[in-house]
Amino acid sequence: MIFFSLESYGILNSSCNWQLTPNELQKIIIQKKMGIETKSGVLAINTGPFTGRSPKDRFIVKDSITEKKVWWDEKFNQSFDSKKFDHLYQKVVQYLSGKTLYIRDGYLCSDKRYQLNIRSISEYPWSDLFIYNLFLRFSKLERIIPDWLLLCAPGFYANPIEDGTRNKNFSILNFSKRIILIGGSGYTGEIKKSVFSVLNFILPMYKNVFPMHCAANVGKKEKDTALFFGLSGTGKTTISNDVNRNLVGDDEHGWTYDNIIFNFEGGCYAKILGISPKNEPMIYHAIRKGAMLENVIFKKKTREVDFSNDTITQNIRMSYPIYFIKNIEEKLLSSNIKNIFFLTYDAFGVLPPISQLNKAQSSYYFLLGYTSKVAGTELNIKKPKATFSFCFGAPFMPLHPVQYTKMLMKKLENTEINVWMLNTGLISGGDLLGYRIKLDDTRKIVQNVLNGSLLKVPFEKYPIFNFQIPKYCPGVSSNILNPKNSWKNKKIYQNQVKILAKKFIKNFDIYRGFIDKNILSGEPVL
Repeated sequence: MIFFSLESYGILNSSCNWQLTPNELQKIIIQKKMGIETKSGVLAINTGPFTGRSPKDRFIVKDSITEKKVWWDEKFNQSFDSKKFDHLYQKVVQYLSGKTLYIRDGYLCSDKRYQLNIRSISEYPWSDLFIYNLFLRFSKLERIIPDWLLLCAPGFYANPIEDGTRNKNFSILNFSKRIILIGGSGYTGEIKKSVFSVLNFILPMYKNVFPMHCAANVGKKEKDTALFFGLSGTGKTTISNDVNRNLVGDDEHGWTYDNIIFNFEGGCYAKILGISPKNEPMIYHAIRKGAMLENVIFKKKTREVDFSNDTITQNIRMSYPIYFIKNIEEKLLSSNIKNIFFLTYDAFGVLPPISQLNKAQSSYYFLLGYTSKVAGTELNIKKPKATFSFCFGAPFMPLHPVQYTKMLMKKLENTEINVWMLNTGLISGGDLLGYRIKLDDTRKIVQNVLNGSLLKVPFEKYPIFNFQIPKYCPGVSSNILNPKNSWKNKKIYQNQVKILAKKFIKNFDIYRGFIDKNILSGEPVL
C-alpha cells in the first residue's frame, strides 16, 4: 500500500515501485541490463562517467536559514540561489514524469531521539538499492511523515548557464524546503554524503549533537568505545572492522550531550580494491547477495571479480547493510569513550605510525584534518596528494570548522580520553622513496592502544611536532616507530619534516582569528 501520491511532488504520470526488496531490485537491474551478477550472485553495476564524488558541484541554497549559519567558503559550501533552485527542481520533476521510479522511506540516526525520516525518489533501481543498503530500514511498511525529500536523477543534465550550476552534474541541499536534489551523476557516494551534510548542519545547530566523520567500535568485554576519524583511503573502515570488537558503524556518527555514540546509517560503503579474506575478513565476507559492487572488473571469460583490477577506477566500492557484518553492536549505539584515533595518510612519510596528542594538539590536528587525497575518491586524483580537510570531513561540513572543533574540545574537557594520531600512509620515505605501512603493523599498534599496553611503555617527544611517540610497541619493529630511524637519507628526512610543519602552520592561518588561544600550544615549532 502506497500512502502518498507522486503528484504532490510535481511528478506526473509515473509508475511507482515502492519499498522493493533487494531481491526484487536486483532482478529488475539485471532485466534492464543495468548490472550483472557475479559468479556468486552478487550484483555489480557501473556508475558511469562519475566513479567518485565531485565536491565542487555540491551547493547549498542560501536563504534565511543558511545565510548567517553556513560557512560560505566557496570551495565546499558554495551558495545557490533559491529561485534558481525552484526552477531546477521543476525541470527535474518534469524529467522524472512519465518514468518508472523507485520510492523508499527510510531514516537516519540509530538514536531514536534524533531520527530523521527521508523519502527518496530515484530514477535508477540501483540508486534505490544503495539507499536500502545505507539508510536505516523500517521493520514494517508504515505511514510516515518524511522530514526530507531526496530526488536522485542521474540521467538529468543541467544547463549551467541557465540553471546556475557549474557543470551538468550537481548536488544541492535546500534546508528551507528540506530537499536534496541530485542530477547528472550516477555515483552513489553523492547520495550518502549529501545526507551526511544535512545532518552535519541540523544536529549541532539544533540538537546539541557533535557530528563526526568517523568509525566506531566497542570492546566485547570492557565495552570501551574507540572512534576512528579519517577521510576515504586512510583505512577507517578497514581498521574499525576488528574481529575482536563490535562495530557500531564505519563512517558517520553523532556524539550526544549525554555521551552516547550513535550511527547515522544502517549500512556500509567500503573501498574494496585489493580486498582479501586475510586482511579484511569481516568486509570480505559481506560480499554476498544483497550487497552491490561498483565499477569492478571481471576476470577473463568469467563472472569472477578481480578485486586487484583498477582499470575503471581505484575507487571500486561495495555497499551493504550493516547486519552483513557478523559482530555489530546491538542497536548501533555505544558509550564509555576511551580512545580517539585521527587517521591520516601522510604522503611525506614523516609522521610516526602512532603519536599521542595532548588536548591542545588534539584540537589543533582535528581542526586542520591533515591527510592525503587518495586516488579515485574524487575526480582527477591519480596519486596521493597532501591536503588539509578540516575536521576530517571538509566537503561535508556546512558550519564553520571552529564550531565543530569547539564541540570536540568540550567533549574532551575533564576526561581521560586518549587521543592518537595514526599514520596509515607512507613511512621510510616520501611519495617516491617510501612505502605504505603494513596493515598488520597498524592493526597491532591499534590493538596495543586498545588493550592498554601502549600506555605502559616509555615515550619520547617527536621534534618540531612535539607530540609523544612510543619507544616500543609489542609485536611491532621499533625501527618504524620513529621515522628518523627508518629514513636512509637523514638530510632529506629533516627537510621533509620542516616542509610538512610549514604546511600545518600556513593552513592554520585561516583559523587564527577564530580559535581559542590554548590551541596554539599544539602547533609545530620550527
